[in-house]
Amino acid sequence: MMFDNGKSDEMATGKAIRVELGPQRSILQRQLESGLYENASEVLRDALRALDERDAVYDEFLRAKVRASMANKRPNVPIGEAFDRARAAIARKAKAARRGA
Repeated sequence: MMFDNGKSDEMATGKAIRVELGPQRSILQRQLESGLYENASEVLRDALRALDERDAVYDEFLRAKVRASMANKRPNVPIGEAFDRARAAIARKAKAARRGA
């Protein structure tokens, strides 16, 4: 499928882009039939903007997690010790569940 918005649709290369949609073609068709878009190029541009926004939100989420981790003043725990603690906690919960059953 070629995307053409009827305007001079020159990208950095000045060439059209060919896109194979496969099963997503029905999504494109549904969007066009909704009347919200005049052509496939508008649908694709809107979808790419939404993807870019989603990626920006996820990137900020990860940055916040890293900032929080960096601000955490608790000392680091070696991975082996962390796993030992986790296994012990799981064993305690399993033992308590068996007693309560």
